[in-house]
Amino acid sequence: MKIGFFCTLLLAFSALPAAAAGDSTSGPIPVKVVVVTMFETDADTGDEAGEFQRWYERVPLDTRFPAPHMHHDIHMNLDSGILGIVTGMGTANAAASVMALGLDPRFDLSQAYWLVAGISGFDPADASLGSVAWAEWLVDGDLAHEIDPREIPASWKHGYFPLFSQGPGDAARKNYSLGEVFRLNTGLVNWAYGLTREMALPDHPTLKEARLPYVNHPVGQRPPKVIKGDQLAAMTFWHGELLNDWANEWVKYWTNGEGEFVSSAMEDTGTFQSLTYLDAAGKVDKDRVMVLRTASNFTLPPPGKSAAEYLLEEQHDSYAGLDAALENAYLVGMEVIKALLADWDKHATTIPSR
Repeated sequence: MKIGFFCTLLLAFSALPAAAAGDSTSGPIPVKVVVVTMFETDADTGDEAGEFQRWYERVPLDTRFPAPHMHHDIHMNLDSGILGIVTGMGTANAAASVMALGLDPRFDLSQAYWLVAGISGFDPADASLGSVAWAEWLVDGDLAHEIDPREIPASWKHGYFPLFSQGPGDAARKNYSLGEVFRLNTGLVNWAYGLTREMALPDHPTLKEARLPYVNHPVGQRPPKVIKGDQLAAMTFWHGELLNDWANEWVKYWTNGEGEFVSSAMEDTGTFQSLTYLDAAGKVDKDRVMVLRTASNFTLPPPGKSAAEYLLEEQHDSYAGLDAALENAYLVGMEVIKALLADWDKHATTIPSR
């Protein structure tokens, strides 16, 4: 099985156009920073922007490398050493695309920093729309047992509980290290946060209007800002106060009380799982990974609206904070990239820490 997989992978790489593979005499192309985005809306430029478009246009990522083995072609700025990918949405797409890039012989990723820059839902108890959160903990929300809430024991708050545990909150769970929780390099996360925490993020009338109804969440009513806050990755797009309570409990459970749930998305545990394997193979350095998520929407509705009503309303009209979240992901992420590149001789070998 393993031999067949790698033969297939090698055939895919050998089929790539020669012009895209680089000069075989000079070896793989050194990459300084990989920007990981999860989706793009139709074209990479000139239309409604997804997560990738601002990076593509502004860096610019002007050299294309065909990537039939991935969700989206690879784009790079050869002068700066910045490479950008679109993984596709969901844990499986993210894990597959990152693994494919990590094994691509056209690139040397051994000193590359990885910046995941994507939108997400935010808990209004922690931040407002357009805000940016640097994650230290990545927690998976899919590896679980589930019983329909109508059939759970009376003493259980949720019917969704960790895989191989004896119920919600089981402190003696069996832990098989299947990717339930990852901790990023704390020093690097704190460095990135310290570098950007005082950035003034743009505010918009649409953001003010959208956050105003959240009268029970004074932090969620404030203008956007840069914070530290952890990431829950789950393939199901959940919404509502009860599930928001579950998310907070789930993150505290898996981090032994050290993590704080702030952002809800899908992909980041899959991305980091692949990077963990690639690190073990000597292809990448997992201590150089940063995850930045921005608030395009809240994870629960304002008073006076049901979870279903608000979720469908947001899906139909697009998220109130979408444009601000996309813009701020680029602004904050690029600030960190500029700092890395400005002193590359040092950062190539020494990871910044705080």
